[in-house]
Amino acid sequence: MDGDRTTDTATAARRARYGKLPERIRFADMAEEVEVRPGGRVRAHDSEGSWQYYSCLALDLGL
Repeated sequence: MDGDRTTDTATAARRARYGKLPERIRFADMAEEVEVRPGGRVRAHDSEGSWQYYSCLALDLGL
């Protein structure tokens, strides 16, 4: 019986300190759906032209 009293005391202390858990958030409330325009541009990776967009301070300074 002493174990039950210890558990009840620990439970009461935990609830007094932390209160209760927040309400659960539904997955539907976390996700957002956005329509995509049908004429949108798709940019593929260009391995030969990617150096044009590469930025490096050491290269800019000629080091």
